[in-house]
Amino acid sequence: MGKIFSSIWQFLTAPFRWALKGLKTIFQKTPLAIFFEADPDDDSIIDTFQKTVDDPKGVLSAMMFHLNDLRKHIFNAILVLIVAVIVAFIFVPNILDFLSEPIGGIEEMSAIDITEPVSIVMRTAFMTGFVIALPYITFEILRFIAPGISRRARLIGLAGIPFITLFFLGGMAFTFYIILPAAIPALVNFMGIPTLVRPSNYLGFTLSLMFWIGLFFEFPIVSLIVSAMGSLTAKGLAKQWRIAVVIMTILAAIVTPTVDPINMMIVLLPLIGLYILSIAFAFIGQNFKFIKNN
Repeated sequence: MGKIFSSIWQFLTAPFRWALKGLKTIFQKTPLAIFFEADPDDDSIIDTFQKTVDDPKGVLSAMMFHLNDLRKHIFNAILVLIVAVIVAFIFVPNILDFLSEPIGGIEEMSAIDITEPVSIVMRTAFMTGFVIALPYITFEILRFIAPGISRRARLIGLAGIPFITLFFLGGMAFTFYIILPAAIPALVNFMGIPTLVRPSNYLGFTLSLMFWIGLFFEFPIVSLIVSAMGSLTAKGLAKQWRIAVVIMTILAAIVTPTVDPINMMIVLLPLIGLYILSIAFAFIGQNFKFIKNN
C-alpha cells in the first residue's frame, strides 16, 4: 500500500519537483541557496564530544558564531514584525468592528480605565502584525536551523511555510466562527446574571483565544512535516494518547483566561480533535515522502 501511495504521490508532485530544480538554479546566489546545498556532516555524540575535548576554543568560537547568527535572524524577524504592526494600525478600526460582531458590535462595550482603548488598539495591531509577519518569522527560524538539518528537511520545511500560515489562520477562523458564537452568549448571561462587557476583557479574551487556538492548529501540519522528514510516526503518536490528553488538559487550563470548566472545555475539545488529526497527518507524511534524500 505504501508503494502505491508513493507512486501516486511521485506522479502528482512531478511538476513541483521540476519547479524545484528550476528554483535551485535561480536562487543559488541568494539566502535561499542554503536550502539546496549538501547535507551537513552527521557526527555521532561521541565524535562531537571528542571534538569538544580536542579543540574547546574552536567549539566556543562556533557557538559564538551561531549566537551571532541567531541575533541577526531575531533582528530581521523583529524588524519585519514592526513594519507589519505599523501597517496593521491602518486597519485597526475595521478589525475592531469585525472582532466585536459576536458581542453585538463595539458600541455594546464600555471602557472603564482611561488607558483601556489605547491598550486594546495596541494589542489588536500587534496580533494583526504578527499574522502578517508569520510567514517571514517562520522563514527566519528555518534559516537559522537549516545548516544543522538535512537538505531534505530544509526543503520540506520551506514547502511547509505557506501551510503553517494557512493553518494558523484556520485556527483563528475556527475560534471566531465556531467557538466564540457558542461561548459568548453563555458567558455573558451565565446563570442569568447580566454582564457589563469591557473592551479589555472581551477583546483580550478573544485575541488570546484566537492566538492559542491558531497555534494549536499548527499541530497537524507540523506532524505532517516532521513525519515526512522521517522523525515521527503515526503509530508513535497514537501510543502516547494518554500522555497527550494530560498535556492538552494542562495547556487548556493555562490558555483559558478564566477558572471555570466551561471555557476550559471550549479549548480542550478542539485540542483533542487536532491530536487525532495530527495522527492522520503523520500517517500521510510517512507514506508520502515527496522529497528524496538524493
